[in-house]
Amino acid sequence: MKAAILYEVNKPLVVEDGVTVDSPGKGEVKVKVAFTAVCHSDLHFFTGDIPSPLPGLAGHETAGYVDEIGEGVTKVKKGDTVIIGTVTSGCGQCYYCKIGKPHYCVERIAFGRPKHKNAKGQPLTLMAGPVGGFAEYTTVPQELVTPIPKNMPLDKACLLACGVTSGFGAVVNRARVPAMSSVVVVGTGGVGLNSIQGAVFSGAYPVIAVDVLDSKLKTAKEFGATHTVNLKKEKDPVKAVQDMTNGRGADYVFVTVGSVDAIRTGFSMSGVMGMTVVIGLAQGNLKDFTPLEFIFNEKTLTGAGGGSIRSSIDIPFLASLYQAGRLKLDELITAYYPLERINEAVDSLKKGEALRNIITFEK
Repeated sequence: MKAAILYEVNKPLVVEDGVTVDSPGKGEVKVKVAFTAVCHSDLHFFTGDIPSPLPGLAGHETAGYVDEIGEGVTKVKKGDTVIIGTVTSGCGQCYYCKIGKPHYCVERIAFGRPKHKNAKGQPLTLMAGPVGGFAEYTTVPQELVTPIPKNMPLDKACLLACGVTSGFGAVVNRARVPAMSSVVVVGTGGVGLNSIQGAVFSGAYPVIAVDVLDSKLKTAKEFGATHTVNLKKEKDPVKAVQDMTNGRGADYVFVTVGSVDAIRTGFSMSGVMGMTVVIGLAQGNLKDFTPLEFIFNEKTLTGAGGGSIRSSIDIPFLASLYQAGRLKLDELITAYYPLERINEAVDSLKKGEALRNIITFEK
């Protein structure tokens, strides 16, 4: 089979034939990949921002068909249409599963478990999640697989594996934004637009989109943002947000950009007792923050990994929202590319030209 392999950081992926994948063992599922979206998290590994042993195989926004199941698999059967994501559905028995937080299951699947080998027989490290979606087939634990209705288009469904759930879930699951709260979303790429969708769904107002490109801010309004701030054009972006929130600053801020500077900016835009939620995979330290900011303003700085989702519940729910016309997915897709042109898709995302590019394995 074919797969797109990273052999060197900051170099093009190599589309290689002769790649193999293990048959499913106990509790595992082999999936024939139909579509995998290119996510910014993948880019962090391609550029070396997040170091990983090489050669490696990325791709984690994946949808496809169950090809084979291992011993003890009860969640799916051969032929089922499924989404593969990075967040486990949990064992159902541990403390975190029992309190409704299966994404923190003590039996969480370890990142980087090798299942694929290249044509030379070298193991391929799984990057940006234990999925391996940039290959024609992948084998994963059943806890990472979520069945979806057969009438759900798989090219749209793959977006529910990460980008949509990370943005939407951070608002609805992690922050639990109440109606009539003010929300700022810093960064209006694929994840940011879904944070905006989550804020709209929660009944927030105003919903303020913050970015450096007017074109992205225009798209943010189409996804439900009520106000916009261009960081490059606004003399004092923090004051602009305060003016939009009756002088107080935002109740909730979601930072979807992988930048420490963006976290600093977003935190400054939050008001007294405001919560800032970091979603983007930022690298660096937070030395510019001072204890007094937290003490006297009672602010919260926290994170949301994978949207804090309960995958077996939240993914089917989001699919139903899409089918009911209440969740935009089609509008997130910029272009489709066959696996042989994956580097074009990656370059397009790097340049900020795309929300989501989809790698298609369907003939």
